[in-house]
Amino acid sequence: MNFQDALYNWLQIRLVADARPGDGAAVETERFFADILKEDHGLEQFTIGNADETMYYVHYVKEGKKKVQMYDREAAEQLLADINSNPKYND
Repeated sequence: MNFQDALYNWLQIRLVADARPGDGAAVETERFFADILKEDHGLEQFTIGNADETMYYVHYVKEGKKKVQMYDREAAEQLLADINSNPKYND
């Protein structure tokens, strides 16, 4: 999986896991993408930083260099919105 896809997927599932801490599948999936970022892409640290009305800012450290990647807020939150709108996942 390429770096951009892995980071974006991690962001989406991290938002789900944060919003639904009792959702074991979300927590496990977040760990899966975190492992990919660490093991396959060499990230030392990564976290969701600031969020404003239109963007999420993901901060990460790779090879000792601090970087930031921006993602459209609406797109990043779409997975959470889809899960929350499906009664199957809201027992």
